[in-house]
Amino acid sequence: MSQRELFLVGVGLYWAEGGKDKPYDRRENVVFVNSDPGMIMVFLSWLDLMGVERDRLRFCVMIHETADVPGAERHWAELVGADAAAFNKTTIKKHNPKTVRKNVGDAYRGCLVIKVRQSADLYRRIEGAWCGIVEAASSTD
Repeated sequence: MSQRELFLVGVGLYWAEGGKDKPYDRRENVVFVNSDPGMIMVFLSWLDLMGVERDRLRFCVMIHETADVPGAERHWAELVGADAAAFNKTTIKKHNPKTVRKNVGDAYRGCLVIKVRQSADLYRRIEGAWCGIVEAASSTD
């Protein structure tokens, strides 16, 4: 994959799955959440392309209380190659017995949250790139 292709894929992934500001609530933080290991790895490769040092990343597992929490924490730490110091406290989702969840069993590892510290500039770059992509796709030349 070329750097240009990775750049475009990364911007699209972020705009689809990342945290976005609202006009009434500008935070300009880069936060990406997903349960797909492939998406996580592509997003990390994109952050590398963007020049984000790994020491600026913080991770957090979000998982239901009925799942294997320690197993999920190990899974995500191994996948991203980070030690415990890069992980914030796991967020445990309370189980609602009225909900019939399909994400259960040994393969369920919850979601991984990737937060980029000091990311206002990166957020603005993502937002600008996305606006440029939308404008280019909308042009009728």
